[in-house]
Amino acid sequence: MRHVMVQIPKTPAPASPAPRSVPTSADVARLAGVSRATVSYVLNNTSAVRISEPTRRRVHEAAKELGYVPHAAARSLRAGHSRLVLMPAPTIPVGRLYGQFINELQWALSRLDYTVVQHGSVGLHGDEAARAWAELRPVAVLVPGAGLGPKGVAVLKRSGARAVVTLGPESVEGAHALLMDHRAVGHSAARHLCGSGRRHIGVVVPEEPGLEAFSLPRLEGVRRALHGTHATMTPLPLAHTEEAAAQLAARWRELGLDAVFAYNDEYAMLLMRALQDQGIDVPGETAVIGADDLMLGRLLRPRLSTVHLELPSGRDLAELVDRAVRDPGAVPETHKVLGATVVHRESS
Repeated sequence: MRHVMVQIPKTPAPASPAPRSVPTSADVARLAGVSRATVSYVLNNTSAVRISEPTRRRVHEAAKELGYVPHAAARSLRAGHSRLVLMPAPTIPVGRLYGQFINELQWALSRLDYTVVQHGSVGLHGDEAARAWAELRPVAVLVPGAGLGPKGVAVLKRSGARAVVTLGPESVEGAHALLMDHRAVGHSAARHLCGSGRRHIGVVVPEEPGLEAFSLPRLEGVRRALHGTHATMTPLPLAHTEEAAAQLAARWRELGLDAVFAYNDEYAMLLMRALQDQGIDVPGETAVIGADDLMLGRLLRPRLSTVHLELPSGRDLAELVDRAVRDPGAVPETHKVLGATVVHRESS
């Protein structure tokens, strides 16, 4: 028997698709039927040249269809500076109120064609952190809290930052400053409690690290408000746990307190629940007031008294940054921006 060898031809492997070329501004210009200069004006939001709205729409639609985005580094080279606004990432949990403010600020800056980046400089503080921020060559830096000094501001400006803005209790030489003095929060709470006839006032001081920049000024505000009165103040270190609140509530009557400013609404709700579990009547035996005016406080029974904080709008701060970037030689601006108003409800 003869064996016949049949050779089956191999199916050729499918060819790899040719790599797609990166779309350019020239491609966008051809598709939109405009010049490359017009594409640049539209996509870089250049205000010095007037472009009709239909033309702008055509350019944006062409860029979207092609998947084209401007090259940030190239744009920075042409402009002589970046559009990067740097904010140090918070090292502590931020409350809902501050989170809303940051979200509004980021939205407002993006509308002005800036890109906001949060930098996690873990373990670095003050002027040392400023050197790490400077490596990214931001056009502006927003620094919440205290710690940045004049040397750090100078480092940032030498690296190309046109605007340095601090948000804290004190101004820093060379930087724009939004003064947020939290003593006003404690002062308003204490005046309210003292004016309601309370004479033995506790003040919650959170034990969580990083909150000292807010809690200690609020404690000092209470101290100043009670100076010259017959009321006394007792600091109350407290961790934000049910166990810690229960332990404090268990010795409440020994402390002889008839009121408490609980730092903020979250600590106030935690402590008020623990006091009620101990059979302590709120507000009959002890008045309670928080701060931040969170919606949850209105849902409690009794409804929580609070200090409403008035923060600057994100849009106003974004416009300050933009002014400073456009005119880096201008004298730094200083604004007091933290307002504090008591909202009296049933808990006090």
